[in-house]
Amino acid sequence: MAAAPKTRGLPVEDEMTMRIVRDPLYQRLKSTRSRLGWALALVMMIVYYGFILLVAFDKPFLATRLGEGVTTIGMPIGLGIILFTVVITAWYVRRANGEFDALTEQVVKGARA
Repeated sequence: MAAAPKTRGLPVEDEMTMRIVRDPLYQRLKSTRSRLGWALALVMMIVYYGFILLVAFDKPFLATRLGEGVTTIGMPIGLGIILFTVVITAWYVRRANGEFDALTEQVVKGARA
């Protein structure tokens, strides 16, 4: 396997990596994406573990029937959690495909310049 071409004493890949790491747009992308990921993880944990705490400590509330049928209040809450997960996932994907991909493209163009 051939060695990578060198520029200013560094292999081209290392030099490009250093340009990317130093790029303020890359720093913004990295911090924004990280903050959003942690925030969504925290929100999802609160929702999920909130439901688990309801199951553990307030079963009579979750077992309350809605109307005359067999549906209890726990069923729509569980469905709501599933729908909430789908919604925040779709929101993240939309943001990633828009804002984050645009920033990534700008970082790559800057690194190649």
